[in-house]
Amino acid sequence: MLYMEVTARALEFLALSFVLLVGLVVLAAAGLFVVDRMQTGDAVRRNYPVIGRFRHLFSTLGEFFRQYFFAMDREELPFNRAQREWVARAASGEGNTIAFGSTRNLGVVGTPIFVNAAFPPLEDQYAKTEPMVIGPDTRHPFEAKSIFNISGMSYGALSKPAILALSRGAKEAGVWMNTGEGGVSPYHLEGGADLVFQIGTAKYGVRDADGNLSDDKLREVAAHPQIKMFEIKLSQGAKPGKGGILPAAKVDAEIAAIRGIPVGEASISPNRHREVDDFGDLLDLICRIREVTGKPVGFKTVIGSPDALRPLFQLIRGRTRDDAPDFITVDGGDGGTGAAPMPLIDLVGMPIRESLPLVADLRDEYAMHDRIRLVASGKLVNPGDIAWALCAGADFVTSARGFMFSLGCIQALKCNKNTCPTGITTHDPRFQKGLVPEDKYKKVANYARGIIQEVETIAHSVGVAEPRQMRRRHVRIVQDNGRSVPMSELFPRYSAPTTS
Repeated sequence: MLYMEVTARALEFLALSFVLLVGLVVLAAAGLFVVDRMQTGDAVRRNYPVIGRFRHLFSTLGEFFRQYFFAMDREELPFNRAQREWVARAASGEGNTIAFGSTRNLGVVGTPIFVNAAFPPLEDQYAKTEPMVIGPDTRHPFEAKSIFNISGMSYGALSKPAILALSRGAKEAGVWMNTGEGGVSPYHLEGGADLVFQIGTAKYGVRDADGNLSDDKLREVAAHPQIKMFEIKLSQGAKPGKGGILPAAKVDAEIAAIRGIPVGEASISPNRHREVDDFGDLLDLICRIREVTGKPVGFKTVIGSPDALRPLFQLIRGRTRDDAPDFITVDGGDGGTGAAPMPLIDLVGMPIRESLPLVADLRDEYAMHDRIRLVASGKLVNPGDIAWALCAGADFVTSARGFMFSLGCIQALKCNKNTCPTGITTHDPRFQKGLVPEDKYKKVANYARGIIQEVETIAHSVGVAEPRQMRRRHVRIVQDNGRSVPMSELFPRYSAPTTS
């Protein structure tokens, strides 16, 4: 009897709770109905109260569902699942062999197909990457050991544990790391890697109180033995032709000290270097930095037209080879790790697949192949990308997002919102704790070594002894009629001398 009484009371309680819950839901729906009818900012919610709210919810969740459930392995942009998973396997040190054939559609226009040699070198003649000297005539030339390196990502844009992991991983793998325009932080230096110091338009880290380039600060930075080169950033893929603002809220004491700006004040990056009005000014700036630091100096830019750099090479011919940049970094115009307006990412600047061969042709037309090293940067994350760039004429390739994937980036597309779920592009301690540098640096090193090994495999397959010996005749590009043609026919001017 007691049991039945308790059961009846429990059922009564549950029934009352259910009625109360339904009442609260109805009350909440009625409140939302009134709010939606009264508001004037959203026509869908005004015409379809309550129900119209699901449109925003589904739009927000659509990105998630497309990535994990609906998109095929080769469909996503900016990087598809197959690309990301290759990086993840390489970073984990796992084998990257697959079974049952390629999942790649080899008929897509622009697909590179490498030309295997009929009689490739024997196994004991395996292709091996050789070091290359940059700035041989400077007081402190840089012998770069790796064809594949880390592109510019600033501390501030990336978190402390991310910079630590990248720096340690770069040291482990023997690749260089670009500091990005935010200056060199203790976390860049802590890992012990070779560093390329990037000088942006705000001159962070090498500026005086008025924001001008300081020779004293240049000497101070160059005194770090890890700083091997200096790169003047004219433009990058995320923001070709546009500057930026560092909000005051992000300028804490540490960031202020690293960048040389006042604490708690917003900092503006102009859309170009104020003292550089033409290519003559650019060469003067390059010579000044090289004289002060004694180290190789180059610049990074997005190419806007086929002959955009021709006036630069003509000017060098009229001056002296010693005035030439030691390297040029060519970036694609289709966006990078930085946040930027959609029109700039989508519509401004040539993609790397078109611009890189054109710049290589210009360099060789003016007999600068052994004087100016060419660095390719822009959506190059897998072995085929790097091998293609070397065939096109690059001496080195740098990647930012590839190394972000090696850190665990899941392409959540929240780099600009301080809510990166993997802790890479956020300064929120809640998310940063998930990124452990002591573990991730090994993945960074594995990824770099995996890329180099696979590129050497491609070089061996096409019949050369060193990846930089690959030429445009070694790769065919699929055309819109389904047939492939040698890159040497698409860009016939290229005829490089033997790499020194």
